[in-house]
Amino acid sequence: MDLYSGHINRLIDELSSLPGIGGKSAQRLAFYIIGLPKDRVERLARSLTDARENVHYCSKCCTLTDDEICPICANEKRDHRTIMVVENTRDLAAYEKTGKYEGVYHVLHGAISPMLGIGPGDIKLKELVQRLQTETVDEVIIATNSSLEGETTGMYISKLIKPTGIKVTRIASGVPVGGDLEYIDEVTLLRALEGRTEL
Repeated sequence: MDLYSGHINRLIDELSSLPGIGGKSAQRLAFYIIGLPKDRVERLARSLTDARENVHYCSKCCTLTDDEICPICANEKRDHRTIMVVENTRDLAAYEKTGKYEGVYHVLHGAISPMLGIGPGDIKLKELVQRLQTETVDEVIIATNSSLEGETTGMYISKLIKPTGIKVTRIASGVPVGGDLEYIDEVTLLRALEGRTEL
């Protein structure tokens, strides 16, 4: 037996399908949204629709942006000769919070995982290779997660880039094995960045 009417149940179902939102959180959010003034709900719905329609990949680094080139790639004060490779946009945001990294990024949108059927062609590796062929790059910092998939991806990228003569480094330990970068504090991330080693 359903506790609520169809509209409420549908809203709870949609919210609970979001990552990290369980049934109770979805219910709490649903009732919060229902209790908002109509104009706030319309603004929320419009911002969701606008984001879905207008956000796309940066033509240089593949992060999410609503411009052709993201603000980081467009910033001439950044060191465009150093590229940090991360798995997703949340990892990029985690490093940006340190305020110490002055290079640019490349976002893979995933990691190689044969178990899940994700190969090199399923992530933004081709775009990275094209970028390295058209831009002058001194160093590529591999900052994938310290998981099996992250390590596999890091080694694959290293083997791909090494023959070009570009320096390839990996962020240092300090990031726990199996830990996701987005959940790690800025000090640990900074130590990992400063202690990176050449592969």
